[in-house]
Amino acid sequence: MERIVCKFGGSSLAGAREFKRVKKIVEADPNRRVVVVSAPGKSSEEPFKVTDMLLMCAQLASAGFHYDEIFEQIAGRFRKISLELGLSLDIEGLIEEVNQHIGSGASAASCASRGEYLCAQLMADYLGWHFVDAADVVRFSFEDELDEEETFRRIGEIVDPLERVVVPGFYGALPDGTLTTFRRGGSDVSGSLLAAGLNASLYENWTDVPGLLMADPKIVKRPKPMRYMTYPELRELSYMGAQVLQADAVFPVAKAGIPLQIRSTLLPEDPGTLISDNGVQRGIVTGIAVKKNFRVFTLEKTKMREDRGFLRKLLSVFESNRVAVEGTPSGIDSVSVIVSEEQLVGKLDKILEEIRMYCRPHRLMTHPGLALVVVVGKGMIRTKGVAAKLFTSLAQANINIRMISQGSSELSILVGVENEDADEAVVALYEAFKEQGSC
Repeated sequence: MERIVCKFGGSSLAGAREFKRVKKIVEADPNRRVVVVSAPGKSSEEPFKVTDMLLMCAQLASAGFHYDEIFEQIAGRFRKISLELGLSLDIEGLIEEVNQHIGSGASAASCASRGEYLCAQLMADYLGWHFVDAADVVRFSFEDELDEEETFRRIGEIVDPLERVVVPGFYGALPDGTLTTFRRGGSDVSGSLLAAGLNASLYENWTDVPGLLMADPKIVKRPKPMRYMTYPELRELSYMGAQVLQADAVFPVAKAGIPLQIRSTLLPEDPGTLISDNGVQRGIVTGIAVKKNFRVFTLEKTKMREDRGFLRKLLSVFESNRVAVEGTPSGIDSVSVIVSEEQLVGKLDKILEEIRMYCRPHRLMTHPGLALVVVVGKGMIRTKGVAAKLFTSLAQANINIRMISQGSSELSILVGVENEDADEAVVALYEAFKEQGSC
């Protein structure tokens, strides 16, 4: 029998009503046999995330203050869910266990993980499934790096034999059993690891939105959904700041060749967005994203290409100052280096001086306020006139292009514009390509 791993986010688990939705979704497909849960999130009735409240408890406890008032709010939420669902598990015993854990001086990360722990206990009891503690499955090294090999071994040994199971997301354990966590949003990673470790047929990521959108809805009004996408397209858009899954969450299933589907618990009939290695290609452009606040360093030097070590020396200045380079568009006697402004805080004058000293350019200029806009789509590879349409749409919007870059894969076209023109550029490009999106 096929096995689908389903991960449900905090907004999908905010209260008893949301738990009921999850149960209905899970029972609609008998192949949905592994459920990974986040901690309860915000809702119209609950203004705070459980994880945030747990972190505040840990902060107060570490400073020697009482945290009873905040903890009682947490306990009240779990009691309410248990009562409204008519669950039989010892919720008071579990709440007291977490209370003692916080009071024992546990780390902030360890305390934060208890939201997922309690939520998974409730969900397992509600579904009548096995509960498996993530601390027994997801393992980290003492350097706090994921031990993927040991994690997969434990998934195969502990989870695989079970018919139906609920696992808390977000956390795991060090070799000595000490609890630790992924970054915020790490339940996506937990679900991806379980899907890969079990060789699942599909990894479903259930949230409060019906899939990914072709552009940022804060910039474009009612952007069209992206129904199909490949993993390389997802990575391009994610890197450029699009509101998609964490890159860490994608790697396990992408590496294993397992499709990922993003769906909404509020609209379970909506197919959402399907991401795979060989996604169904229905359009030319998949999505448009923007990232602001870059600075351009432009160097000019006659016969630059004859100076064989020039580019190496230039990039070594940024590397030695621990500044990552976003791109290096170049001409015959000039080269530009693009870096994020936030990485240059307190370093700009030093880097400029070192470039002059080490590279001896005839001219060195720096310009702040650059935004990078990327148009991504596998369909662009086989379609003529995409670049022409892109440039025409920006010209008609009276937007000046300061930089152009296209990767060798032809998967994306990146243009640099002024920060103040960035949102308008996204709107212009969306209007130009929305009818050719992968919908």
